[in-house]
Amino acid sequence: MSAQNAPAGVHGQDVPSVSTGRKVLAATATLMGRLLEWITVGLMIMLTAIVILAVLARLMGESFSWYDEVAAIVLAWITYYGAALAALNRRHIGFDTVLLALPPKLRLAALLLGEALVLTFFVLMARAGFQVLDVLAGDRLVSLTWVPVQLTQSVIPVGAILFIAGQLLSLPGYWRMTARGISLEHAEIEEEVETEMTRNEGRT
Repeated sequence: MSAQNAPAGVHGQDVPSVSTGRKVLAATATLMGRLLEWITVGLMIMLTAIVILAVLARLMGESFSWYDEVAAIVLAWITYYGAALAALNRRHIGFDTVLLALPPKLRLAALLLGEALVLTFFVLMARAGFQVLDVLAGDRLVSLTWVPVQLTQSVIPVGAILFIAGQLLSLPGYWRMTARGISLEHAEIEEEVETEMTRNEGRT
């Protein structure tokens, strides 16, 4: 093997592996995003149907004993699954102006520290959630005695695990943008402005 061919062989294997890794991450993130979107939308439709049904029942002089309990549970599920979806898309409220003002090395160190704190919190939350499920073993809902409380509260550890997965899947992209000094907040605003300008051009 010549000296000219050796580097080409080595680097030719590295680049496709990096590209393949990014494609796998992107495909996994897309699949998880679609799944969370369907779950969240389905829960919102369910909650809307429950509220409408309860209102109509009260207008007819009837009431459901399970309405308050079930509606509160569905709302909590929407919160947990929606939070995981927001983590995957990096849509939680944040201010990165101070972060981007730091020198590059310190900026990335601060990013890692912030991510570590968030992940640690949700790992502890998932652990506590599983402990809660053990404590609630055998309990049933008050209004629907055939529904185990473990099922309704399983969203705590499941939501925490999904949040961790979303945070990790979106970290590489967030890392690259932060390293380049690109603000997620400004990027979102520019994207919305560009979308609105495109719509206005189509109308005219």
